[in-house]
Amino acid sequence: MLKHLIRKEFLQIRRNSFLPRLIVMFPIMIMCIMPWVMNQEVKNIRVVVVDTDRTPSSQRLVHQIEASRYFLFQGQAPSYSEAMRQIEHSQADVILEVRDGRVLIAANAVNGTKGAIGSSYLSQIVMSSSGSRLSPSSVLTLYNKEQSYKRFMIPALLAIVVMLMCGFLPALNIVSEKESGTIEQINVTPVSKFSFILAKLIPYWVIALFVITVCLLLSWLIYGITCQGPLLLVYLLAMLLALFFSSFGLLISNYSETLQQAIFVMWFFVVCLLLLSGLFTPVRSMPDWSYLTTYVNPMHYFIDAIRTVFLRGGGLSSIAHQVLALALIGIIMSAWAVQSYKKNS
Repeated sequence: MLKHLIRKEFLQIRRNSFLPRLIVMFPIMIMCIMPWVMNQEVKNIRVVVVDTDRTPSSQRLVHQIEASRYFLFQGQAPSYSEAMRQIEHSQADVILEVRDGRVLIAANAVNGTKGAIGSSYLSQIVMSSSGSRLSPSSVLTLYNKEQSYKRFMIPALLAIVVMLMCGFLPALNIVSEKESGTIEQINVTPVSKFSFILAKLIPYWVIALFVITVCLLLSWLIYGITCQGPLLLVYLLAMLLALFFSSFGLLISNYSETLQQAIFVMWFFVVCLLLLSGLFTPVRSMPDWSYLTTYVNPMHYFIDAIRTVFLRGGGLSSIAHQVLALALIGIIMSAWAVQSYKKNS
């Protein structure tokens, strides 16, 4: 019986004119575009210099700023007030003033991240130019030696692909059958709730395996980035995350009456899980009350574990805590999905 139900699910996916194209094109588009866009590195910071000293050392500092790939040199202003006018008219982001051997850095903090990082970049150039013993040569970079944000973000993109493919599609599955009326044909059969939900979940686990394989291949072919740890752990983590999101999607589908309702509810939870996962910002930077949500957030466990395996080459012992947490959350969610399905026999 289960075999025929699974076959029915695959036939429904194949006969849909849109879903097969989505399953193939979505991971390709994500891996080809998002690593270039999701870049937390701040560049093109417009800097204006006020150099009243006109000494060889101050001019050397100006030339170093001009040569930096992080800054757009806007020229030298005759006075600090003139440089401030450029900031007020959004023509500059940072002012560097050299006066009497002292250096002042003033940053436009309307965009706090850009202002803080721009000031930090300039401070490093000033320290290097002044011959400080705390020069960048004393910094040892581990694991991601190139400090490439692509290498940092690609593992997280695997989470987004699994979340969207194995979350939204199941969320629309049962509710679409409710709207079309085909769910009533299942309700009058002797199929158990467990078999019915399992037949709904298995196709999305297969889809998860497919999209993860595509993403890993594209990461290697396009960016030359490969997993430093065992690939089996990557697939294990992906399957555990797929278990959670496919069960969660079916749970929402069980409680929803229309497609619009299922989409909005799923979108609400997806955004919360994503923003509170540590994908973009460190979770330790969150307030204490919001940090507590990471203990029940499977996205947090997945991203933490996948970066450990993908970047650092960690083994199973390094991610045992995350694997157990993902398995527990996934099992609870799948049991809830089975329990919540109302079958009228």
